[in-house]
Amino acid sequence: MIRVNGGSKRHLSVAALCCYKPGERPRLVFRHTGDRRVDGRKGFSWKDLRDLLTAARTQLGGPIVLVWDNVGLHLSRAMRAWITARDWLTVFQLPAYAPDLNPVEGIWSSLRRTSLANIAFADYTHLVTAVRRGLRQIQYRPAIITGCLIGTGLAMSPADITH
Repeated sequence: MIRVNGGSKRHLSVAALCCYKPGERPRLVFRHTGDRRVDGRKGFSWKDLRDLLTAARTQLGGPIVLVWDNVGLHLSRAMRAWITARDWLTVFQLPAYAPDLNPVEGIWSSLRRTSLANIAFADYTHLVTAVRRGLRQIQYRPAIITGCLIGTGLAMSPADITH
């Protein structure tokens, strides 16, 4: 949670995927959504996650093996039905509470310690801009994305990941 000065009630949600493919540089795919949604939701819907996964498949050019946590939205009936209907998507659930096994947690930690550190955000737009800029910077630093996987202890062989 990052606070914005001025008592803003605005909301920013970000979802990201750390993507690893043997012999290729790791990638970070992310999307964000604000509180100005037509449907009134404050965060992501299962359809937003569907769109993120579809975009990742397009960008990565192949099937996806997804390892993710047990956020309620990941376990929703609609999301599970959509996943089941996709032969290009295989999902493994992490244990109930295991942030140390999730590489994306390392991305959030890096973002908080670098691009978002020691900033008093002037307004909501300033926050969104800083988050997007920080995530883009991480996208161009594959060693950070690799480090997030290695930090989980679930890393592929070092020879499989290029920096």
